Amino acid sequence: MAVAQAKSDLTEARLEALTRPQGAAWAVEAREAAEARVRAMRLPTRRDEYWKFTNPASLTQADAPAAAVFNNDDETPLYDDIDRLKLVFVDGVFSAAASDDLSMEGVEVELLADALQKDIHWARDLYGVLETRGQDPVERPLAALNTAFATNGAVIRVTGKPTKPISLVYLHQAETSDAILHHLVKVESGATVTILENGPAAARFNKCMEIDVADGGTFHHVRAQGRDHERRCISHMFARIGEGATYKSFSLTANGVLTRNENIIEIVGDDAVAHVAGAALGDGATGAFHHDDTVFVTHDAERCESRQVFKKVLRNGAEGVFQGKILVKPGAQKTDGYQISQALLLDEDSSFQAKPELEIYADDVQCSHGSTTGAIDEEGLFYLRSRGVPEAEATDLLVLAFIAEAIDEIEDERLREDILGRLQQWLVRRRG
Repeated sequence: MAVAQAKSDLTEARLEALTRPQGAAWAVEAREAAEARVRAMRLPTRRDEYWKFTNPASLTQADAPAAAVFNNDDETPLYDDIDRLKLVFVDGVFSAAASDDLSMEGVEVELLADALQKDIHWARDLYGVLETRGQDPVERPLAALNTAFATNGAVIRVTGKPTKPISLVYLHQAETSDAILHHLVKVESGATVTILENGPAAARFNKCMEIDVADGGTFHHVRAQGRDHERRCISHMFARIGEGATYKSFSLTANGVLTRNENIIEIVGDDAVAHVAGAALGDGATGAFHHDDTVFVTHDAERCESRQVFKKVLRNGAEGVFQGKILVKPGAQKTDGYQISQALLLDEDSSFQAKPELEIYADDVQCSHGSTTGAIDEEGLFYLRSRGVPEAEATDLLVLAFIAEAIDEIEDERLREDILGRLQQWLVRRRG
């Protein structure tokens, strides 16, 4: 009883600190239903099964913990050399002055705050819908909290093949900012889109993205989380993948006290492909670092492929977590599911916790999972040093080779090179 009461008190304190935005009748109903879900589930604590490796206290407390704004003027902005359509959010508030004109052929882009004011809008069939579906069999109350109280976000409907990617840029300027953003992406049949995300966003950031990829559609996503050492972030990506559709998402994380990225993917059409990958580099010397990837992929169609590829490089007491599950429902024959999570520990103070899972109810499938934790390859290090490569540089080369499988999941070569360059810069800074 005491634990249950403590969770109720925690939930009520968090809800009392928030104001639910207004909008059209359907949007108000969706937000009210989401708030009801939060109260029914209650916010998580370390005692919850899916939070036993990660302490959610700083994500659920009423006020955001302060996070110093980190500036590195020597580093050029990510994606700066790529022609893109930019939407800029500063501490969760949309900046029209820093953003581009939102019109582009093949795609409709608007703000969530505007879309939810309209009595008739396609967002009605998506807002909170995939988040609600994603609550079973695992409860995700922080996602429901987002649906109930998100102040803004991007609403993107892709009807063709835009000539350039859509870039969501998150800037952090206030040390106690507490941002809640919710994005909607609807990819119509045969359409293609690339979504880019980067930036620390706020002292505490709760972000949710719901993605509906129709039959034959293609969704590519590349996200970079980094810079601010003291930031905290909880993100959810809910995806529904149609027949013959493709979904690929990659995340790079460096810095940050706490980052938890959840991917909840539902494959509902035959012959679909869903890949989700990530690379995390943590150095506890600059402050606490805890990174958690939690993934749940459901196969509910035939001849579909899913891949989960996650690599973490940890040093100076940094902590990593991976929780990944592949659920193959009855009738989802010819499923090809692959899951790998690996950590490279560069000292004895760092740690990695993994919980890979397979749950299969079809008899004609090919599913595998694996998880490893290890130190730097001493033979490889000796080989490089014997050929005149200094130890620090040799270590960096082995680190890059270790995470190459995750980076290779990025479809666009320009983006792969940009991300690889950022990793090299991060390693050089830590070296010196």
